[in-house]
This record gives sequence, structure tokens and C-alpha cells, in this order.
Amino acid sequence: ILTTIGFQVLSNFANDYGDGIKGTDDDREGEQRMVASGIISPKQMKSAMIITAIITLILALLVIYVAFGSENFSYSILFFFLGITSIIAAVKYTVGKSAYGYSGLGDIFVFLFFGWLSVVGSYFLYTKHINFDIFLPATAIGLLSAAVLNLNNMRDRIKDKSHGKNTLVVKIGSQKAKLYHYGLIIGALICSIVYVNRNYYSPTQFIFLVAFIPLVMNMVVVGKNIIHKELDPELKKVALSTFLYAILFAIFN
Repeated sequence: ILTTIGFQVLSNFANDYGDGIKGTDDDREGEQRMVASGIISPKQMKSAMIITAIITLILALLVIYVAFGSENFSYSILFFFLGITSIIAAVKYTVGKSAYGYSGLGDIFVFLFFGWLSVVGSYFLYTKHINFDIFLPATAIGLLSAAVLNLNNMRDRIKDKSHGKNTLVVKIGSQKAKLYHYGLIIGALICSIVYVNRNYYSPTQFIFLVAFIPLVMNMVVVGKNIIHKELDPELKKVALSTFLYAILFAIFN
């Protein structure tokens, strides 16, 4: 849990730093950013990134040692590489000239690292093998995480475009972004239902559907949206619904 929090915090710090020094967060809608608002300096945020990366790497090494010890050295090397890759991915989202968040690749990386790597990787840490059915809920988590990012990018589309941040929403436009958003949520629902059907043992397994009630409501709001800044409250709704889904799915499946 601490390792996961470390990666998330590092990603947020890097995003704040990268967008702040590039001016993308100037006059930002929604939550205040530390660097862009001048609350802390870019140098201080960079130091925070370095410290967080070091702490997270140490935590990751401890996780790897507890999971594999010295008996499974090849697994330890693999997960150390994945840990380093995760740190690089967290930083390169908005930092540097080749930041992938500025070229429309953010959704793919969020799907891979918040979905497949985090879920399937965590499962492997505990079990030491891969059950390919796990890719179904992993895909669902990845799609819902991408939905959070897509909603954020829909809100910021105009300002992102003016600052050269070519997110997927900037590239495809608002209307197609809405259809894409529907696809992400519906795709997550389908993957979850398929998993339960393949591994069914109790009706309580479907309790995760509770988390999709606010997500369906979000789809309605997104469909009617015209003023981008009005999507800001929806970010919390989708993020918390994703968290609720993860908790319910884990407990009852």
C-alpha cells in the first residue's frame, strides 16, 4: 500500500511540476496547483519528486524482498525493472521535452500502469503465478482510471490546446471524447461481468454494480455538458466510484 501511494504521489508531484514550469496550469480550472500558483517553487517541487522517488524505490525493494526473497531472483529482477519503469513513467508524463502526456499517450500509460501492471503485478506478488482471468478486472480498473484522466482532459481541453498539450481529447475533440468516455465506463462494466460469469459462486459477487450507479449518472452529465469547467465536480465522482468498485470487487470476488 505504501509503495502504491508513493507512485501516486510521485506522479502527482511530477504532473504539478511539469505543467507548472510549462505554463499549462496558468489560470487553471478546478483544484489549485502548487507550482503554478507560486505556493512552492519549481526547485522545491523537484526536490520533493527526488525524495519521493527514492522513498518509493526503497519501499518497492522491500516489497520485492518480502514477496520473492532470494529464492526467486529472476522475479526480483523483473519487478525491480518494473519499479524503475513505473518511476520513469510517473515523471515523464509531463516532465521534459518528450513528455508523453503532451502527445496524447497519457491514456495508454494510465491504462497500462494503473490497470494491468498494478492489478496483475500485485496478484503475482501474492500468488507467484498468473491467472489470465485477472486481466479482466485489471482491464476494468485501467479503463476507469483512463476515464478519470479523460474527464480531466475534457475539463482542461481549451487551456491544454492553447499551451500545446495535445491530449487525446485535444486531438479528437469534445464530442468524440464523450463517446470515448462512454466506451471506457461501459468497457469496464463488461469486463467485470464477464469475470464474474467465468468465476461465479454467489450473487454477492455482483455487488460491485453499486459503484456503477454514480458512473452511469456521470455519463449523463458528460453527455449534456457544454461548459468544460462544470465537469470539475465529476472528477471526484468518477475517482471515488473507481475506488469503491475496487474495494467491492476485491471483497466479494
